[in-house]
Amino acid sequence: MLVLLPLLPTSARADFIANNNAIHSGPCSKKAANRVVTLEIDPKPVRHMKELTFRVTMSPDDGMPAVLLLDLSMPGMVMGRNQLKMARKSDGSWEGKGVIVRCMSGGNLWKATIISPELGNPGFTFNVRN
Repeated sequence: MLVLLPLLPTSARADFIANNNAIHSGPCSKKAANRVVTLEIDPKPVRHMKELTFRVTMSPDDGMPAVLLLDLSMPGMVMGRNQLKMARKSDGSWEGKGVIVRCMSGGNLWKATIISPELGNPGFTFNVRN
């Protein structure tokens, strides 16, 4: 893994270093388009091949659509689409269920990107536990 980090652009390395294991202990937040966007994944620890609940909150949340799309990918890997729709709940959060597949290469680094023109597509990187 450390061998690959120098090949990543500086912003990708910083994103990886900042977020790679925080998701296992609680929600992760970042600033995107003048909003604070938070991603939480349950149950913890986040594991491959288990149904997971993905929850996004943000402040402020005005002007956002009723449905957000969450793209799950592995940085540096070409793979099929793994996306889920997240529906807005009465508490103002967006929630959806999905599975992070096990990579045949044994890689554990994943990125959850909120596909949203309003937010500029913020991504959260993390390592999935076996």
